Amino acid sequence: MSDFNNTDLQSHFDENGYIAINPLFSDNKIEEIKIELTRYIKEVAPKVPDHHVFYENKDDKSTIKQLQQMFTYDDYFKDLIENSSIREVAEIVLREKAEPQNLQFFNKPPGIGKPTPPHQDGYYFMLKKHNAVTCWLALEKVDEENGCIHYVRGSHKSEYRPHGRSNVLGFSQGITDFGNDNDKKNTVSFPGEPGTFLIHNAKTIHWAEGNKSRTRTRKALGFIYYGESAEINQEAHDAYQEKLKKEMKEKNLI
Repeated sequence: MSDFNNTDLQSHFDENGYIAINPLFSDNKIEEIKIELTRYIKEVAPKVPDHHVFYENKDDKSTIKQLQQMFTYDDYFKDLIENSSIREVAEIVLREKAEPQNLQFFNKPPGIGKPTPPHQDGYYFMLKKHNAVTCWLALEKVDEENGCIHYVRGSHKSEYRPHGRSNVLGFSQGITDFGNDNDKKNTVSFPGEPGTFLIHNAKTIHWAEGNKSRTRTRKALGFIYYGESAEINQEAHDAYQEKLKKEMKEKNLI
């Protein structure tokens, strides 16, 4: 992290609600992560609870869409979220110790990868005291065709927008009034090469298109950290997760 100026990172993050670092990791490190991900999908994923493994098509295991809480099931990914430079960047912008909460795998399979609805991550987190970030690490080239991330610059400075059920597996809530002039004017997209790293405030509005490519996947890892001062409304959070799990089972999604 010696190559980065902490003050510059903080000021850019505070102003825009996000930072992009291209790349954060070397090509060799990205290849290592991809090898470990392949191992995880083959050896670990079949053993984890079904509500932590999502598919675009439940009956086709090649359409894996999302993995949740990977660091709780595997030592390699536990080390990645706890001891890599990703956590260092999180602590710089949070200005306090960053507590790991989730390590996720996101994929948009060719042709069928669905759009990620506009949303604010913090809406899911249900924190009494807001201080949280989400990080996103591209494992392969991302662009408009296969679903790069879009942010609304400065949207973290306002309160949470109204959300409603999106019916998109893995992204249960989406902003219901998205698309006003301010949203359009301040939209910024982030295509990039493997190793592209994004970190955003949990209030920053973001979304991604579906994967329109017929041949390319769009694989990435997500990392969620809460600042040590964050306070979780645990009762509300647990109730929501149980309700969501029940609904997904009823719809035969998990």
